[in-house]
Amino acid sequence: MKGVGVVPEKKELRLVAHPEPAITAPNEVRIRTLEVGICGTDREICTFAYGQGPAGCDYLVLGHECLGEVVEAGPGVKNLKAGDLVVPSVRRPCPDPGCAPCREGRQDFCFTWTFKERGINQLHGYMTEQFVEEETYLTPVPKELRDVAVMAEPLTIAEKGLAQAWQVQKRVPGWEHHNRDGKGRGHGRTAVVLGAGPIGLLGAMKLIVEGFRVFIYSRSPKPNFKADIAAQIGAEYISSVKMGADDLAQQIGNIDLVYEAVGEGDVSFELARVLGINGVYIFTGIPALKSAIPVYADNIMRNITLKNQALIGTVNASPQAFLDAIHDLGEFKKRWPKALGALIAGRHKIGAHRELLTGIAKGIKNVIEF
Repeated sequence: MKGVGVVPEKKELRLVAHPEPAITAPNEVRIRTLEVGICGTDREICTFAYGQGPAGCDYLVLGHECLGEVVEAGPGVKNLKAGDLVVPSVRRPCPDPGCAPCREGRQDFCFTWTFKERGINQLHGYMTEQFVEEETYLTPVPKELRDVAVMAEPLTIAEKGLAQAWQVQKRVPGWEHHNRDGKGRGHGRTAVVLGAGPIGLLGAMKLIVEGFRVFIYSRSPKPNFKADIAAQIGAEYISSVKMGADDLAQQIGNIDLVYEAVGEGDVSFELARVLGINGVYIFTGIPALKSAIPVYADNIMRNITLKNQALIGTVNASPQAFLDAIHDLGEFKKRWPKALGALIAGRHKIGAHRELLTGIAKGIKNVIEF
């Protein structure tokens, strides 16, 4: 089969001839790849900062944001059949019997750091024509979400992050409304989304569905197409070039939640400096390793202590986060079909892989079709 992979030892990105997969266990499913999203992780792997193929293989097939169609189901598969649409997850449990998260299907909280990840670390990804996966790592997709479901995996980052925020903010009386009034659990609260890429805009949609008043804080001044999408979903777009963090906080009031989706330490910690009383800051970005930057560490530390703030990170996701992402994509499509569809800048053939993975990033989300 055709696939797109990196050869780490040679520092090469190329098309690979990948073996066609076959079902070898009763609980496995053979899937035809329909679409694979390109993300910053894929592009960083192509700089050879990290990324490792399976043992005994000199290449790693890329791709971890995927939509596929079931071709064949093993005899032990209970809930999937040929023709069903699915999205696969990324991380696989570590082998340590003492790692409680992995043994309970929560490998996103693995203690040993010896997990494997499809398309990233020791397991081939989905940027090829077919793959085989266990049923437990597949989430069904309704047919009506065929055009947007490739974005489920990046949305799971927001799903998990906000689920953690709800848990953390149970400490604050009255912070979470439990949706009793039908206006969302974040009703009456203010959220700032840092960054207007796919993870940021999908996160903004999730926060609006939850009832937050949402501000998207991104570098590019208006007018731009990301600001247009923000307006369509009911968020206010503010350029960090035009307005500094102090002025932002003064204008919008107490910042109850920050959802960081930019992966840059300087602007992220500048915004952490103005997080509000009892606020929670969700980090999703993974900055590239580089030289130290100046940070108002004492100021941030004082605020964390005196204002009862919480800083949490979110990486990878649980099966529940994938189910929530599919549900919310359906809600987004009902509310903002045009805006949601506009997040996908283009669908491309496999021959465009080099430009997409190593060229200048264009648009919000680009997809390779198979």
